Amino acid sequence: MQSIRSNRPLTTSKLSYTIDSCSSHSAQYHPRNVMTNSPQDQGARWSSASNSQLQYITLKLDNLAIANTITFGKFHKQHPCNLKEFKVYGGLDPQNMVELLHAGLRNDAEPETFALKHITGVNRKSEMFPCLYIKVCPLLAWESNFPFSIWYIEVRGTVDPDIVHEAYWNYVNYREQQVLKLCLKHFRQRNYLSTFTSLQLQSQLSLEDPLITSLFTKLVLQGDFNEVEKILTKASSDGLFQEYISDLPYKPIWKRLDNEIDESPCKRGGHQMLIDSDTGLIYLFGGWDGTKDLSDFWTFDHHTQKWSCISDDTRKDKGPQPRSCHKMCMDPKTKQIYVLGRYVDSEQRASANLENDFWRYCVYTKRWHKISEHTARDDGPELIYDHQMVVDSKAQMVYVFGGRVITSEPGQNSLYSGLYAYCITTNTWRLILNDTSQPDNAIQLKSRIGHSMLLNSKTHELYIFAGQRKKDYLSDFYVFDLENEVVYENSRDYSKQGGPDAGFTQRATMDHELGEFYVLSGLMREKLTQQDTMKNSFWVYRIKKGKWNRIYENENVGGEYWQTMQEKEPCPRFAHQLVYDEKRKVHYMFGGNPGEIGNVNKRLKDFWELKLVRPSTKDILRRAKFYTRSQRFREMCLLQPDQPSTDSIPQVAKNIPDLETLLYLQTEVANVVDHGNEEETKDFRILATLLFQKTVSECFESEGGGVKIDRKFGVRGMGRNVFKGEVKVESGGLGRESFLGVEENRKRRGSDEKVGGMGGVPIEMDESEVGMELSTVSGPTVVADETYQSRIELFEKLLSYFPESMREPTNSLIDLVPIV
Repeated sequence: MQSIRSNRPLTTSKLSYTIDSCSSHSAQYHPRNVMTNSPQDQGARWSSASNSQLQYITLKLDNLAIANTITFGKFHKQHPCNLKEFKVYGGLDPQNMVELLHAGLRNDAEPETFALKHITGVNRKSEMFPCLYIKVCPLLAWESNFPFSIWYIEVRGTVDPDIVHEAYWNYVNYREQQVLKLCLKHFRQRNYLSTFTSLQLQSQLSLEDPLITSLFTKLVLQGDFNEVEKILTKASSDGLFQEYISDLPYKPIWKRLDNEIDESPCKRGGHQMLIDSDTGLIYLFGGWDGTKDLSDFWTFDHHTQKWSCISDDTRKDKGPQPRSCHKMCMDPKTKQIYVLGRYVDSEQRASANLENDFWRYCVYTKRWHKISEHTARDDGPELIYDHQMVVDSKAQMVYVFGGRVITSEPGQNSLYSGLYAYCITTNTWRLILNDTSQPDNAIQLKSRIGHSMLLNSKTHELYIFAGQRKKDYLSDFYVFDLENEVVYENSRDYSKQGGPDAGFTQRATMDHELGEFYVLSGLMREKLTQQDTMKNSFWVYRIKKGKWNRIYENENVGGEYWQTMQEKEPCPRFAHQLVYDEKRKVHYMFGGNPGEIGNVNKRLKDFWELKLVRPSTKDILRRAKFYTRSQRFREMCLLQPDQPSTDSIPQVAKNIPDLETLLYLQTEVANVVDHGNEEETKDFRILATLLFQKTVSECFESEGGGVKIDRKFGVRGMGRNVFKGEVKVESGGLGRESFLGVEENRKRRGSDEKVGGMGGVPIEMDESEVGMELSTVSGPTVVADETYQSRIELFEKLLSYFPESMREPTNSLIDLVPIV
């Protein structure tokens, strides 16, 4: 699985710079003021002359550098001109920069450090992006009628010549290669094959993977549809369609399980669940039933679909006392379950035991063991609740982050716990990150409650996101590199990048094999209204692509509606639990708090199964064959034998369909149609009408002949000539010969005359003219423009099923040309 962080930590330092330019400045608030950090000085800032979104300040670095972070200093107290929203751009040229950051500052006195995008992903050897210019563009001040002000800017990065120069030349070479590849793609699309060949021979550049080139040759140049299907079948069996499938939307299928189960845990929220994917057993412990904390311990077996009570009170088994808002995790290698933390009501704290006991349960021996009476005495956390805890089985470490500290002192309800590591083999605790003191000019990972934390065991990283700090609901996303103990900021606000709204008590699970994690909503705060809400939404995050996708969302909140849905879909809730069986690809959810107005103590006991369904590799192969056979059928409609023709218009279709063509439609094409898919069924019916079409254009346009305007290809038929309406024949004719290999045409014609080529111009291409990537073509290759372009369209449709790393560039050369 690919790491979210794109490279190992660089040795960074403060980058010196000068002011290159600015949009404006007012009075004495000159842009050079941002070079000095003077938070007590009201005048030590750059202030724009207006609050329009055209304002900017551009810094020129003294040396070419990899810019990693940018820090904004502030005035010593709140100020209306602070930047509520801004963007940062960077590049080698002030007229050609890319966006490195889109974020905002809090309106307080604390400096803030942000990670700058410095990864291009363009080269396997080096992915870093060098900058010489940094441009800050204010978008919104905290008070909308005020101009923008920046007190201090500090940029940190590396100027190591070896690293920077390598990154620079890799980037320059990448851009050069991309330009050449776009040209090659354009020439091949437009059927300028000789130009394509010449450029490729001179550049010695491979446009794509050899398998893709073979697909192009067999499909577009030769029309060998049998070989095309063989290539597609092999690609499917080799798993090459998996990347495409992973980008397809999931279909959620909920199933309620508790109606079919006799014995099950009682209603509760704030409980804990985990799953052992090796055995398929789910473990549930504790929670709050609306009146009291619980200490019962249960297991669910997916094979028998039954709950079993291990203990109705773990205290009887020398285990932990009743608790809620605790955390529980399992070491999959040793089958040891760890339990830490609990909530104590504020009214009881003065007299309650506030020691943070730490427990271990052995699945094999079915016995509890108290590891520690109070972890704080062992250099671990104080008593906490609503924290997160995971086990790194390989390293034999337990990581605990966040949560609110419980103390008996009044007014101390806003203390948060940091990031701790517990070594299982040595039975020792260590504080990694303190919430109140973290390194200056570094990404600040602030503690919180009700957040999510996942361990990526393949990359040895923690993913920490969302939650609540004080009164703020969060939508940030951080990556903690466990090997180097470095924090990376993935996103300051992923709701602005197509992700969920800021959330609290959402539940997250992870699939290491698929390289994605899932988030089920809890309490949320709407972006526009800033109102607290609770609605069902389920999201997936693709780690490799850094992309959020919403699987589904149900915004209904009425009690009457959810009463009708109680057997179809779980109602919105928080304080629930969700676990994921990674081997069987199934989620399970139990209980929670529905947040019912007027009934604050109501808790749930419903138990649900969730399956996320996507098309399979078999489905994609079938669809690819449907598109391929549809193209073959269209061309067969133009190949009716022994057709009479005039000097100007070939009669390439009969009023009575050819039997072979009709049988191909009824058998080969029909066999790969998904008749449950309305769109495919419609396309199949349209194919049948082509049996009676009479021109080339009519066979490739569902609504008859004429020139098609296409965004990708412009006027379809472009090449050496533009077809307008019906196909005309010159010297040698175009007719059906243009749609077959030359040798087969000669056999049918019984002649050695040359076959008419594109646009009626007689051409004949031998193997040497086709090019080094097309050298697999056997014999002369001649394809009419209409057929060539329709095959190109099919080729690019099939191309989307293959991994991006194997394909030609997705961009178009034409799109780079401005309209005005």
